[in-house]
Amino acid sequence: MSALPDIPPPDPIPLDRPELRVVPESAPGLLWYLTEPTRAVVDLGQFAATRSLLRAAPSGDGHTVLVLPGLGAADGSTGMLRKFLVGLGYDVHGWGLGRNIGPSVGVVHGMRALLRGLAEDRPVSLVGWSLGGIFARELAREHPDLVRQVVTLGSPYAMTDLRQTRVNPVYRLLARFYVAGADLPPPEHTRPPIPVPATSVYSKSDGIVAWRTCVSEPGPRRENVAVASSHLGYGYNSTVWWVVADRLAQAEGEWSPFTPPPGMARMFPAG
Repeated sequence: MSALPDIPPPDPIPLDRPELRVVPESAPGLLWYLTEPTRAVVDLGQFAATRSLLRAAPSGDGHTVLVLPGLGAADGSTGMLRKFLVGLGYDVHGWGLGRNIGPSVGVVHGMRALLRGLAEDRPVSLVGWSLGGIFARELAREHPDLVRQVVTLGSPYAMTDLRQTRVNPVYRLLARFYVAGADLPPPEHTRPPIPVPATSVYSKSDGIVAWRTCVSEPGPRRENVAVASSHLGYGYNSTVWWVVADRLAQAEGEWSPFTPPPGMARMFPAG
């Protein structure tokens, strides 16, 4: 795919920066990591048992929602979530770029072009799972006029070292396909605040990424919401679906922090 002439490539980000030598938290423990598939199946079973609660989820206003998959995943991984959001009245789209191998030239420019096309009439809400959430936040920083809000699911946008994720070897293996400097996002604390409403959904039982890398300091139009989920189970977890539905249902231009519904309050762990 040819480069978009009005979007310069990102500046190189050297991995030998002093601030990247300090690892405040390592990747999740081996037990959490090895039990991810089993716990994802449990998440799916719990979803089946509690999905009736989602019938009370707030409906949407018909605006466009773009859902971005995680590293190594494609649109099939977000199919159930997207179907749920369609049922609430949204105009929902997968990214249509195949398997997410990371910030390759095709992916980077493809997402930018997709966002521009979808937001032709009104801003788009972005929902990103894991690496997809990092992409969503960067798109919002680049084009705040095109993005209504961002919801991330287990996205380690605040990591300062790839050793804070269990997919570090895979990510480094694929790095030769990435645009210059995209192997690791700049540290979150060095970036300006995300310019649109942002909700970070995270789980302390995440077995793939260190959960503290998925949160930021709460502030105006910025929040963290804790759920009980495996990393692989975010897209099939009923509490995650409720959070997404609740956030998307807010009127354009309005925002208030998430509050669990009375009937589901016990399903949300303390942050």
